[in-house]
Amino acid sequence: MSSYSERARAILPGGVNSPVRAWNGVGGEPVPIAEAHGSRIVDADGREMIDLVASWGPAILGHAKPEVVAAVQAAAAKGLSFGATTEAEVELAEIIRDRYAPAERVRLVSTGTEATMTAIRLARAATGRTRIVKFAGCYHGHSDALLVAAGSGLATAGVPDSAGVTPGAAQDTLVLPYGDEAALTDAFAEHGAEIAGVIVEAAPANMGVIQPPAGFNRLISTLCRNEGAVMILDEVLTGFRAGPAGCWGIERDHDLAAGLDPWTPDLVTFGKVIGGGLPVAALGGRRDLMEQLAPLGPVYQAGTLSGNPVAVAAGLATMRLLDDDVHAHVARIASSLADGVSGALTERGITHAVGRAGTLFSVFLGLDEAPVTFDEVSRQDTAAFARLFHALRREGVALPPSAYEAWFVSAAHSVNDVRHIVSTVAHWADAEVAARV
Repeated sequence: MSSYSERARAILPGGVNSPVRAWNGVGGEPVPIAEAHGSRIVDADGREMIDLVASWGPAILGHAKPEVVAAVQAAAAKGLSFGATTEAEVELAEIIRDRYAPAERVRLVSTGTEATMTAIRLARAATGRTRIVKFAGCYHGHSDALLVAAGSGLATAGVPDSAGVTPGAAQDTLVLPYGDEAALTDAFAEHGAEIAGVIVEAAPANMGVIQPPAGFNRLISTLCRNEGAVMILDEVLTGFRAGPAGCWGIERDHDLAAGLDPWTPDLVTFGKVIGGGLPVAALGGRRDLMEQLAPLGPVYQAGTLSGNPVAVAAGLATMRLLDDDVHAHVARIASSLADGVSGALTERGITHAVGRAGTLFSVFLGLDEAPVTFDEVSRQDTAAFARLFHALRREGVALPPSAYEAWFVSAAHSVNDVRHIVSTVAHWADAEVAARV
């Protein structure tokens, strides 16, 4: 064990401050990161690698974008925290609203967990009901009511999925298979009068990237509207990353092209990109719902660091730079990389599937078609992914250290980056085929 690992494990539980960083899904000892610029990260041993983690999404412009760094430095020079409203936080909220129409009112918070927790409290207060529907494999942060696994039946109360979560915290959460329209319809038929809301990732990206089944999000919206429940769309990962208006914007454009009226969520949560690498998240939605938050309404939510001026400066600079040209470049790079990797694997007979949602994608080794449910995702070959992870890392490519995560590209990634990654995947696939002989 390295000196760093010994020090880390002696003070940090598991040697990390967030579990996936421990590399339990791929094995081996993680090396700390020293710095990052553009599409590259540099570890503490001085090794430079093409980064496909992008801080789990926020670094859509690339690491240490000079304009963003300058904005943070300028804001920090004026004070790190005021505990009071600033013009900048109002401007960031206005940008979110202008680019994402369902967010009629916006409340800035610090983390995605805080945003989803507040959304659920708001849904319960607005409806006077207690039950929340979520889907297996969708992750919405680590608040107690959402760390819940499926019960013994499709529409039974969930059970705690983490130590420290009480049965009482889990009993009001119904966990359904993702994409199962019949299970969702049946849940409303049986429990409709008790359901305060449905929370769903706009496109699941925490069990690998899953393309939402056609019409599934629309069905959630329709059932919630008809039954007086609240649809909470979680775009913490996908908002302003999967496309200019997140995954909702992609579906809106498809609906308009098909001559359909777009569906809309009642509440939506954001994070990652809107902070540009610093801790900013947000809750947005219908005016009548959002104005039930204190100080206007009875739903309490507060945070000393909500709208922190330095964090907001990073988010504002990122959102201002995130124009149509940047989105188009990220989309081209993502498509080129996903198609290139898939092509290299196909040519060598490596069974795999690619899950895609806008500019987000995942490679599922061992599956012959893109999965939808968590059960399907769980059948992938995680041991093969671990071998791929380490093979790429040896050749200067940093994949997410888990088979259940998205691959993230940025505006700083180039055609040459894509070529190197695809070539390295091809060499790994050749070795895998040779090992079978």
